[in-house]
Amino acid sequence: MKPNFLTINPEDSLDVLKGLASAIRVRILKLLHLKGPLNVNEISHLLQLPQSTVATNIQVLEEAELISTETVKAKKGHQKICSARFDEIVVRFEGFEPRRKDDFIEVSMPLGLFTSCDVSAPCGLCSTEGVIGLLDVPQSFLDPNRMLAALAWFGRGYIEYKFPNNAKLLNASVASIEFSMELSSEVPGTNLYWPSDITLRVNTVPIGTWTSPGDFGDKRGVYTPAWWKLEGSQYGKLKTWRIDRTGAFVDGIQISDVTVDQLDLQKHHSIRMRIGIESTAKHPGGVNIFGKGFGNYDQDIIMRIYTQR
Repeated sequence: MKPNFLTINPEDSLDVLKGLASAIRVRILKLLHLKGPLNVNEISHLLQLPQSTVATNIQVLEEAELISTETVKAKKGHQKICSARFDEIVVRFEGFEPRRKDDFIEVSMPLGLFTSCDVSAPCGLCSTEGVIGLLDVPQSFLDPNRMLAALAWFGRGYIEYKFPNNAKLLNASVASIEFSMELSSEVPGTNLYWPSDITLRVNTVPIGTWTSPGDFGDKRGVYTPAWWKLEGSQYGKLKTWRIDRTGAFVDGIQISDVTVDQLDLQKHHSIRMRIGIESTAKHPGGVNIFGKGFGNYDQDIIMRIYTQR
């Protein structure tokens, strides 16, 4: 089997560093690497640790995406099977330096300013003040008040944004492009174990898919308004798609061989970014997109174009 490697920039991967910053969590990762998939009881027995301690540290490793988990039926109820995702993790400092302002062009796109959509229920839009339109009615995504949206969710389909292609205006050579947003799966209520394949397209080109592990409602999002019900989706994971001249990546992990040159950026005055659930998705578990004023990250959808020095 081909080894799985993870290379991280320490400034952009604090969750991974947090996951590694514990002797117990390192022991768990080593055990999973050596023994293969194990449930919480087996890990507890082999490491001679209380089950509560193991469960708490497993949650941290899940949030850092250092392990994958699957809930399966057991003799009594269900059990969580844990697997190590990586054989080697490299923290790379060499060549790292703070980006100069003239290295990239950044555009922050408000969540509600999408230019086209095709969504199916369950679906809805919320501002920081209340619900926009009607819940589970796709036509509400055409409501003019969508401009105020800070949370959007739908079961299948997509929403698409047009970003200005400022690199073309500056006649600059594009080395890479990034899109950053906070995402989770979508299920009525919430479910921490509800996988969903969320796909990004740029200028109609499918870039790649990130599988969200669940719809997170175990605690209130840092910026989620107090009026939003606790039973609803609270926060997501901040994901960054990056397309450069070597391929496409999500948080540094390669997901496809699509390169920035295949996007033909110099031929277009705008850059079309589509996020959603493809009709061919293996796990069509819906999507929540958190904007400014909702979730754990107080940001809109961000595009960065890195230009050639």
